[in-house]
Formats: sequence, C-alpha cells, structure tokens
Amino acid sequence: MDDDPATEILEATYRSLCRRGYADLTVEDIAAEADRSKALVHYYYDSKENLFTEFLEYLYERYTAHLASVAGETPRERLFSLFEAVLADEAATPGEEFRTAMLEVKAQAPYDEAIQANLARFDEYLFERLREIIAAGVESGDFRERVDPATAAEFLATTITGAQTRRVAVGYPTDRLYETMTRYADTHLLVAAAAEGSN
Repeated sequence: MDDDPATEILEATYRSLCRRGYADLTVEDIAAEADRSKALVHYYYDSKENLFTEFLEYLYERYTAHLASVAGETPRERLFSLFEAVLADEAATPGEEFRTAMLEVKAQAPYDEAIQANLARFDEYLFERLREIIAAGVESGDFRERVDPATAAEFLATTITGAQTRRVAVGYPTDRLYETMTRYADTHLLVAAAAEGSN
C-alpha cells in the first residue's frame, strides 16, 4: 500500500471503478476500498467530481508514461510498438472491467465539461505521439515523403479510439485490428524498400 493517503485513495478509486462502474460509484465505496474514513477522503477530495478529476489526472500520468516508453530503433518499430501498447498488449493494458467503466465515463463527457476536458488530453497525447513518430519517419526517409504526419496521426488516433470502444461494446479482438493497422502502415506510410526490408 502507498504511504501517501491521497495516492491510496486514487488507487482505491481505480479498483472501485472496475468493480462498480462510474454511475454507481460513491465516496463511501472508495473509502471502504481504501480502508479509510469517508471524512479522510473528503479531506483530500471535497466531492466525487473533484476526486474523479484528480483520478483522471492520475490515469493520464500513467497513460503518458506507458506511451512514452514504447521502444524501437526505427520510426516503423516505434509506430508498431505504440500500436501494440494501445491495442494488442493485454498484459500492459487495463482489464475488461476497467475498460467498460471508462466507456461509461466517456459517455458522461458530453454532459460534464471537466470530464470532457480531461479525456481530451488523452486523445491529444495519443495524436501528438503518433504525429511525432510519423514525422520522424518522413524526415528519415523511412516513410513516404508525401505523407502528412498530422493527417495520418488523426486517422490512426481515431481508428485506435474506435477500436477500443468496439472491444468493450461488442468484444471485437483488437489484436486483429493491430494486424490490420500494421499492414496499413506498411502499405500507405512506408516507402516500398523499407516495407520489403522489414518482412
């Protein structure tokens, strides 16, 4: 258990969200999960809304650290590592209960500006990480010169986000989409020589 009560509460929020979902989650549930008093939770976070805003910040830090750590010696390898991190790596991504709960959270975004603003940061970071990798590939000559990094990143980020929703909503295996996206990158982003040399 973490020595910092505020962090313990955020970790308990994660576990409670997995078990109960967002709509039914109460401060009492989180306090019980953290083995702390409700008063202590309110000492650090004066409302469920404030707690959840801080929780999304906590998740954002974990998410960005995960995506920033993708490895690879070439832009192609880094791009494919990122695909794997967000789509196919079940060991490194949250479990089904958490993904379901987060889909419920996303459904609140049109009605809650704070949630919408926080979720937008996740989307913007994914887009920017993709754009940086693709721009590096164009500059190095690994990716086609005509590829616009921002346009390609926008397409890929939208596809990834849709795939994550599809996985939760209908149980679609995202590892299949991972394979499709790597083929897309080889066909539409990489110069022919680079794609052939990677096979």
